[in-house]
Amino acid sequence: MKVTFLGTGTSQGIPVIACACEVCRSLDFRDKRLRTSIHVEVDGQSLVVDTGPDFRQQMLRHAVGRLDAVLFTHQHKDHTAGLDDVRAYNFKQAMDMPVYARREVLEHLRQEFPYIFAEHKYPGIPSLQVYEIRNEPFWVGPTQVRPILVMHHRMPVFGFRIGDFTYITDTNHIPEEEQPKIAGSRVLVLDALHHEAHLSHFNLEQALAMIERLRPERAYLIHLSHRMGRHAEVSRHLPTGVQLAYDGLVLEV
Repeated sequence: MKVTFLGTGTSQGIPVIACACEVCRSLDFRDKRLRTSIHVEVDGQSLVVDTGPDFRQQMLRHAVGRLDAVLFTHQHKDHTAGLDDVRAYNFKQAMDMPVYARREVLEHLRQEFPYIFAEHKYPGIPSLQVYEIRNEPFWVGPTQVRPILVMHHRMPVFGFRIGDFTYITDTNHIPEEEQPKIAGSRVLVLDALHHEAHLSHFNLEQALAMIERLRPERAYLIHLSHRMGRHAEVSRHLPTGVQLAYDGLVLEV
């Protein structure tokens, strides 16, 4: 399985427009963070988790020529806003795009993109094949995906485990009963917004404590705001086996 980090950043924190903070001034490519998303190549399939506002740019930048399905973690705009751009794959592949999400997320998508779900569709708009998922394993073609239900303040969010790889974004609480689903992961990807406490995200200290509890072989931190600081500086203080992810990082799991 090959995992590419399409984006590792967030809309939270200091805005990048006219910003003079150390992250924006940095010449390190690892400090240039688009909104959080991953591309997974597994079992001959090409999957994306979340289509944020940067989705089109990310897919072009990484030359993703085929897309077999989209999985959504939750309904916040920074994870859904780019859905319209699956239309290019509709056209190229001559197929509806399979979309997997919880009922509440699908309801939000219907409100956010009513023209996609209209009874009488305008020519050329995106075409989806929608699958409602629950907190139980499901299949995307030949690939089994295990959801992990976490909380983003009061909002349920799905993490996903595929084989030995677990991906969890936008959370500040992983319930005790969900943690065994993560056990044995070779790679864990986990939300860590910045250093200070936050209402709905793990901060760095909390994310490191959860990683110590779950004990994956390797862990990568995502959904990083500008307030996290520069990649090189933060990395010097991370424990062995834990890294800040960065846009374009590729893992073989």
